[in-house]
Amino acid sequence: MSKKKFKEKKEKRNKKEQGGMYSTLMLLLEEMAGKAYSPKELVKKLGLKKKSLIEDLYKLLDALEEEGKVEQLSSGQYKSTRTSKSKAVTGIVDHVNPRFAYIVTGEEGKKDIYVRSQDLGSAIHGDTVEVAMTNKKTGSNPEGKVTSIVKRGRNRFVGRIELSRNFGFVVPDFKKIYQDFFIYPENLNGATANDKVLFEVTKWADRDKSPEGKVIEILGKTGENEAEIHSIMAEFDLPFRFPENVLKESEKISEDITPEEVKKRWDFREVLTFTIDPEDAKDFDDAISFRKLDNGRYEIGVHIADVTHYVTPGNVLDGDAFDRATSVYLVDRTVPMLPERLSNALCSLRPNEDKLTFAAVFEMDDKAKVYKEWFGRTVIHSDHRFSYEQAQEVIESGTGKFADEIKILNQLHHVIRKERFKKGAVNFESTEVKFKLDEKGKPLAVVPKVRKDAHKLIEEFMLLANRAVATFIFKMKKGEDKNTFVYRTHDLPNQEKVEDFARFAKQFGHNLQIESASISRSLNNLMEEIEGKPEQNVLQSLAVRAMAKAKYTTDAKGHFGLAFDHYTHFTSPIRRYPDMMVHRLLQHYLDGGKSVAKKEYEERCIHSSEREKRAADAERASIKYKQVEFMSLAENKIYDGIITGVTEFGIFVEIVETKCEGMARMADMKDDFYEFDEKNYRAIGRRRKKIYRLGDKVKVRIKKTDIDRRLIDLTFEE
Repeated sequence: MSKKKFKEKKEKRNKKEQGGMYSTLMLLLEEMAGKAYSPKELVKKLGLKKKSLIEDLYKLLDALEEEGKVEQLSSGQYKSTRTSKSKAVTGIVDHVNPRFAYIVTGEEGKKDIYVRSQDLGSAIHGDTVEVAMTNKKTGSNPEGKVTSIVKRGRNRFVGRIELSRNFGFVVPDFKKIYQDFFIYPENLNGATANDKVLFEVTKWADRDKSPEGKVIEILGKTGENEAEIHSIMAEFDLPFRFPENVLKESEKISEDITPEEVKKRWDFREVLTFTIDPEDAKDFDDAISFRKLDNGRYEIGVHIADVTHYVTPGNVLDGDAFDRATSVYLVDRTVPMLPERLSNALCSLRPNEDKLTFAAVFEMDDKAKVYKEWFGRTVIHSDHRFSYEQAQEVIESGTGKFADEIKILNQLHHVIRKERFKKGAVNFESTEVKFKLDEKGKPLAVVPKVRKDAHKLIEEFMLLANRAVATFIFKMKKGEDKNTFVYRTHDLPNQEKVEDFARFAKQFGHNLQIESASISRSLNNLMEEIEGKPEQNVLQSLAVRAMAKAKYTTDAKGHFGLAFDHYTHFTSPIRRYPDMMVHRLLQHYLDGGKSVAKKEYEERCIHSSEREKRAADAERASIKYKQVEFMSLAENKIYDGIITGVTEFGIFVEIVETKCEGMARMADMKDDFYEFDEKNYRAIGRRRKKIYRLGDKVKVRIKKTDIDRRLIDLTFEE
């Protein structure tokens, strides 16, 4: 290359760098309007290394000052003379893929903010950040740039160790973190290659440098069941064990039921009582009592473990239970809310033992009309423990232990259930699966869970008790001055989402009435229409996504999905903290107590709802792990599948035979270039116009499984 050409090329490059410097400098000063920087800070912020570019910065600042675009303060610092066009916005990072993230503000009616990955700074998924808005838009979303981190979502993560000669690094398990973490040898703490570890961030990313961390705990080797399940527990910050002081306090509790305690309660020990639970259940927190009355009606009691008799406010047991807020049911284990001494012994309504309970008792006729109801503390003696399968056998054969009583209860449940749907309850019967595991936790088979009358019988009487308790408290006081209480509410579905869903259902020939007054009935009709059809799973899944999420709150709103004006959770205090709050409040008001502080209980409700979501996410992750493991062991063959999701980067397919979901990546689809049609949930080939849409039947083959990231890669077989 000649000297002249070299000089021209150099000048061209310098001009480009200078131009880039100008736009970056102005963006920095204007987006942080009012904030001043010293020249040294600006050099660092702009990442200038060359002496010539640093000199250019000083010249640029002088020129901008002359133009009135920046001003120099007496301190020597510079700031923009313009005021920011819009205030900085605060939100939580949802890092969708390696290229971009959305900042979720949570403001109703406002779109999430699109941020390119290079504009996130050191922010990662889950962080609360401040975003300066730009004048750009990406699609219908406003675009912005992270200017500061308000709060880190977390600083402990799980991942797989990889080692080089002089250092190590961790590849995080969490799919929404797209960078590795550098580990100095002295921070490995004994971890070796391919170990699954829990690590803590010691230094966050700075420009081109990777974030740094240190190993806190070695969970085991990647791919081993214990390591992977512990990895999921650590990922969702689930406790591995109970603190020593909590266990000690649980052991101190007396199991004796004194005559004085019995006198305070309605004694049901001579009344027929039994439990119906899953075959592998270890704790039984609800029982049904049944007797015929002289007037021809039935007295049916829903008796719930009286956990709050043993766990009192302010003790360490209560504090730990509140923090956990719920038991978490992973594929191969339970992470309980209460220590085993309580959950499996003292509070578990085991057969042939006297137990303390809290009850809702109903007097009803054979049409399930309720004439009287009573709420309060009871003592019971369960006569028998049925599994769902055993109770179902009694229902179907009409013979066996307590066959007459179970037959009556089953008939009543059908009447109650029919009436509930008549009033507008929504019937979503999605197919759930469970895994048959060997002694090492390896999945041997995927088994669908089948819900029969025995399940529905218990469900309907629990719903009845929950609704009755909520209604009783709500009606205790007339007018607006209601007693503060913990309700379980479910809002009407988002109208826009319902309209989108109705449009999609129409593609399959189904019409949905989307007016608020008729939406639940129309949804139920749709669920009946699609039963057994290829589009059943995908339409059920989309309908659930269109619904609002149920939550705990002190606001006495209704429950759309169940069609109840008032509803609460009263029936599972062994595994849910809100039920413990409900028991305490119910007794407090039965004793004539005044209304409690609404603000305090609303905060507890928010915490409980957040913990519930964490539990659901962890449970899904454990199921996904077992699905990936199961498919990694499956034979190499072509599977029938149903398309369950379409995104701009791939098509999700559920394998019919195993109910496992994988993804065919757009990048792997070589027969055409496919474009994502977001509005119609489909991908269309640019040249051949082949369409892949939700609900389509397809043939797929397993391409790759990734247990670390719990992913199944598929390819289409056409």
